[in-house]
Amino acid sequence: MAAFRDIEEVSQGLLSLLGANRAEAQQRRLLGRHEQVVERLLETQDGAEKQLREILTMEKEVAQSLLNSKEQVHQGVMALQQLEAALQEAGEEDTRLKASLLQLTRELEELKEIEVDLERQEKEVDEDTTVTIPSAVYVAQLYHQVSKIEWDYECEPGMIKGRGMFECHSVPRLC
Repeated sequence: MAAFRDIEEVSQGLLSLLGANRAEAQQRRLLGRHEQVVERLLETQDGAEKQLREILTMEKEVAQSLLNSKEQVHQGVMALQQLEAALQEAGEEDTRLKASLLQLTRELEELKEIEVDLERQEKEVDEDTTVTIPSAVYVAQLYHQVSKIEWDYECEPGMIKGRGMFECHSVPRLC
């Protein structure tokens, strides 16, 4: 704005010189001043153009940065959606596994009850067989004492095998 005021001032000075007697000296002086003003105007114009180019360059960089940011946001949204879907699937799988665990826990409790019942029955059977086994052992010991036969108690059920000095005997088990 100051440059335009200076141009206006120079123009008015030139007009006043033309009307005055000392026109030639004033005209040279005003022309010198006019040249300075024009040079200043050109320098200002060059500076403005340089600043405009810098602003355009910065605008391009900002626009590119904005596009890159939008792309990153888009990718982030897609990744978030995938994570949410995976989280939902994991939640559903967790629910299925919890239901399965609950069912298996119930079955385990039932098996524990069955095991306790079987142990109780086994104790009852052991108590019942404990009463009869001593009599069978007594009979086997008596046979051994009398016949000197070594009895093999690890044979098939219902049989007791024995070995004497010369031959092998099979005797039906008494119990």
